[in-house]
Amino acid sequence: MPYRRARDRDRDRGQDRGQDRGQVALEYLGFIPVLLIVALAGLQLGAVAYAAEQAGTAARAGARAASLDRSYTQACADAVSGVLDVSCSAAEGDDTVTVTATVHIPDLVWDLGDATKSATMPLDH
Repeated sequence: MPYRRARDRDRDRGQDRGQDRGQVALEYLGFIPVLLIVALAGLQLGAVAYAAEQAGTAARAGARAASLDRSYTQACADAVSGVLDVSCSAAEGDDTVTVTATVHIPDLVWDLGDATKSATMPLDH
């Protein structure tokens, strides 16, 4: 019986498995803060991606509205989720309009500033 021999060998060497009780629990407790930081960093990264996507959507909606001589600020605000802060600005060229949308990235863990995207559309004359 190999199991019995291994157990007897451990006992002969003075290695009692009872001495290791609780060690795994302490190792898990030490690793929990690392897991929490990684999880929160993942959530923050998702917030950055979401804000950037919303800024792009707002810029495109604002440029489309401005090209049709409508309110680009209203179109920008309507295109973004209600929980995000958005600001838009427009610049007209000869035959185009460029709208830049800035969305504040939600502060879940760190303040990472703003996400800014621009969109250009031809003017409808």
